[in-house]
Amino acid sequence: MKKNVHTAGKSRKQKKIMLLILEFVIILLLAIALFITTKLSKIEKNKLDMNDVSINDDLSDETKEAMAHYKTIALFGLDNRSNGSLSKGNSDVIMLANIDTKQHTINLVSVYRDSYLDTGNGTYQKCNAAYAKGGPEQALSMLNTNLDLAITDYVTVDFNAIIECVDLLGGVDITITDDEASLMIGYMKELNELTGHNSTPPASGGTYTLDGVQACAYARIRYGGGDDYRRTERQRTVLTAMMQKAQKSNILTLNKLINAAFGDIQTSFSNTDLLALATKVFSYDIGDTTGFPYEKTTHKYDKIGDVVIPCDLASNVTQLHQFLFNDENYTPSATVLSNSQQIISNTGYKQGDGH
Repeated sequence: MKKNVHTAGKSRKQKKIMLLILEFVIILLLAIALFITTKLSKIEKNKLDMNDVSINDDLSDETKEAMAHYKTIALFGLDNRSNGSLSKGNSDVIMLANIDTKQHTINLVSVYRDSYLDTGNGTYQKCNAAYAKGGPEQALSMLNTNLDLAITDYVTVDFNAIIECVDLLGGVDITITDDEASLMIGYMKELNELTGHNSTPPASGGTYTLDGVQACAYARIRYGGGDDYRRTERQRTVLTAMMQKAQKSNILTLNKLINAAFGDIQTSFSNTDLLALATKVFSYDIGDTTGFPYEKTTHKYDKIGDVVIPCDLASNVTQLHQFLFNDENYTPSATVLSNSQQIISNTGYKQGDGH
């Protein structure tokens, strides 16, 4: 009988311990959830009205099926010369981050900001004007209708966020040429004045661990060999280096990144979606990068200046779908074919005229 009383007492004690552990776990989970929610609240959320985002209604079922296991996100970097202004402004950087959920890879495409495309309502001009005129909704519509995509989410950053993130990551290792080192000087002077930094430019070409101002200046170089094409390659180089370094960072560094940069970001993603996206970014491999359009030429017009003309749009979009979705059977929609023909009519440049 005494043995049974002792056993019952021991059982009650074990239950109390289990309840205490359970309570501790629940409190810990709530604390983690509160911490994450607090951090994510720093990011400016912009729930899009999908009635304002155009997707071609003549996309073929085959094209939709080819895109099914991919998530394509638009990335915009604004050139507003001020911090935190994220709703309007020329999108100095336009990228597509394409997440392959089967292969666990992320491929990047730079859309040249001076690309001559329909920015809305049949207005053909530099594609970066779409964000300035109609914010992210018009910018997404421009990408979807010209490129036969179905993008519904975006992330926009101010240049200040790039600078802070690179600094907190301890810099990014990049090889620069003598010309690039020289051209960085002017961009760095402007960025130092805008941000209050006192970064000094590299003395010459070589491999450096660039700080935030240096990396941002490097990514913004527009003149010299390659012009806008080489410029977008630099942007992808910096972004890839940042993502790779962030994947190796400890929790303290990541927390500092969040505190410093999240206030300079606007997105259509909810907190739940951001958490799911972050899981992919930190576990997926960074794959290939490229620029769009592939076959192109340049021309200067009195009203809109230098533009990048796809030669022609339809064939370039075909190449894009092969790159993004491994779709060898893609056929351009009637909308893309119409836009392609309009560009030929407006400019006189057709397939075969580019390089």
